[in-house]
Amino acid sequence: MTLAPSTATTILPVDDASRARTFYAEKLGLRHRGTTWDGNDLFGTDGGPMLQLMPVTDGMHSEHTAVSFEIRDIERTVAEMEASGVTFQDYDLPELKTENHICTTDADKCAWFMDTENNILCIHETLGTQAEYQL
Repeated sequence: MTLAPSTATTILPVDDASRARTFYAEKLGLRHRGTTWDGNDLFGTDGGPMLQLMPVTDGMHSEHTAVSFEIRDIERTVAEMEASGVTFQDYDLPELKTENHICTTDADKCAWFMDTENNILCIHETLGTQAEYQL
């Protein structure tokens, strides 16, 4: 058995489903695909990865990046997202430093932001060729 042909769904905890649904649809422009049998919102594309928003009552959220979206032009995307009201995080750490909200490494450029539910999200642009970074 292999999971290779499967479509993956990332499940994110949310405190306020309505507020989160608005953020993912309006601020990030993700397509709302409906709801699960238990009423959780689904976002994604036909046959592609899915994002499910799962209401939680404990307010517990991950302290690391929960989802990273691969994009093609990070500078343009950061500017467009900021214009729509998304606030990016800036870091000035020995191992992680951002300039204009973007951290550049040998492999990629990344920018982090939080959704309305305090989940840490990322957009990233891969540098070089994809083949160089496959396992």
